[in-house]
Amino acid sequence: MTQAYVLSLDQGTTSSRAILFNPNADIVQVAQREFTQLFPHPGWVEHNPNEIFDTQSQVARECLRLAGVRGEELAAVGITNQRETTIVWDKSTGAPIYNAIVWQDRRTAEFCDQLRAEGKAEIFRRKTGLVLDAYFSGTKVRWILENVPGARARAQAGDLLFGTVDTWLIWNFSKHGSHVTDASNASRTLLFNIHTGQWDDELLEILDVPRRMLPEVVPSSGVAAQVHPEFFGQPVPIAGIAGDQQAAAYGNACLTEGMAKNTYGTGCFLLLNTGEHPRESGNNLLTTVAWQTTGKRCYALEGSVFAGGAVTQWLRDGLGLIRDASELESLAVTVPDNGGVYFVPAFVGLGAPYWDQYARGTIVGITRGTNKGHIARAAIEAIALQTLDIMDAMQKDAGMKLTALRVDGGASRNNMLMQCQANLTGVAVERPVITETTALGAACLAGLAVGFWQNEEELAARWRLDRRFEPHLSEDRRLEMLHQWHRAVERAENWIEK
Repeated sequence: MTQAYVLSLDQGTTSSRAILFNPNADIVQVAQREFTQLFPHPGWVEHNPNEIFDTQSQVARECLRLAGVRGEELAAVGITNQRETTIVWDKSTGAPIYNAIVWQDRRTAEFCDQLRAEGKAEIFRRKTGLVLDAYFSGTKVRWILENVPGARARAQAGDLLFGTVDTWLIWNFSKHGSHVTDASNASRTLLFNIHTGQWDDELLEILDVPRRMLPEVVPSSGVAAQVHPEFFGQPVPIAGIAGDQQAAAYGNACLTEGMAKNTYGTGCFLLLNTGEHPRESGNNLLTTVAWQTTGKRCYALEGSVFAGGAVTQWLRDGLGLIRDASELESLAVTVPDNGGVYFVPAFVGLGAPYWDQYARGTIVGITRGTNKGHIARAAIEAIALQTLDIMDAMQKDAGMKLTALRVDGGASRNNMLMQCQANLTGVAVERPVITETTALGAACLAGLAVGFWQNEEELAARWRLDRRFEPHLSEDRRLEMLHQWHRAVERAENWIEK
């Protein structure tokens, strides 16, 4: 039977999805399930690791069933995942010893402060390209080892394994046969030297994480494991692995130096391809591994907005302002402008370029004339303004001005947001026909590894434009909005007293 499909497993922060692609890189079928978000304390965010895997395996099977596709028709599986989320489990039983600590979680902020006070931040920045922040996996692993009874002794004895979500999924889909991660995910742990491509002994010592817990680092494109026949009726190679934002850049065909994309998901993530040489940031951005193929490691500059789509979720679930995310745009167009209202959604602090762990959300400029339309419009503008701050820093680091920004993710379908993004940045925004570029990127990495697609040039040629948003806001109005936005950010910064 012809192997006519690649299955992409897209394990996100709020849901697990499976998307089936054909040789034209078209979506054949999609299956998706949300899973439980756990908030045990203010600033803490957790997931049940077993629920992560259960929902992912369920949607994988469901996707094939809905498409009428059998396991033998799959050329490969690609995996992409929420990054930095940290899981530790028993090597023998496969049972997690604690919930997954999610990338948004802030419980290790004080420990990061302590390391900075000890002068360790520069060591991490130089070796990992990352800022010393609770966002990343390394301090989360240490927290689990310090706070779960007996965990440190078990880890030192070689009885525990650590992994980000990609590693956890592969471990379970291979029936405990493979403990691996790829370079893009490894580069988000604070434990990986992006220059040598290896786990770093000095960093492991600082964070007190035993090396024997760590997965093997493999290329992002290449056969890394086999899905056990239990799942699809026969073995299927897992041949593509990438963290969600790197996968999105790959799927959006940002394959050459100087190309950039922004993903509008739970957070927003702007990546600029910097080629085969890591570019150090002088403006509080991250230097990260974009992907690694055989013999080549590609790097990127990245800026992270912690609350993108999470703003819409909060308006829906927290305030009850809307019943469905699709209502946000229609509510925002009921007013001609934001009425002087600015919304800084620092629910779990501010990401790049501020890196303020103690900032919290605020809405300023409210008057008796403010209505829910103004709040909705300010929310949309907040997503675009946070992205603008990152783009400004990125252009300074790169010494170049972007001419276009490719976009993807659920909120990229919001036309008002995309136009607002173009207006505020002064850069054309390009939305592709397929906005599920995270899943597409994982599929492309997997398909290349097994010859399903021949080369990156073929993949780039398959990228298709849906709509281009050109900026048309006056410069005076743009500068006024930026001024007011930065005044609002100042009021959100350092809100939590240390």
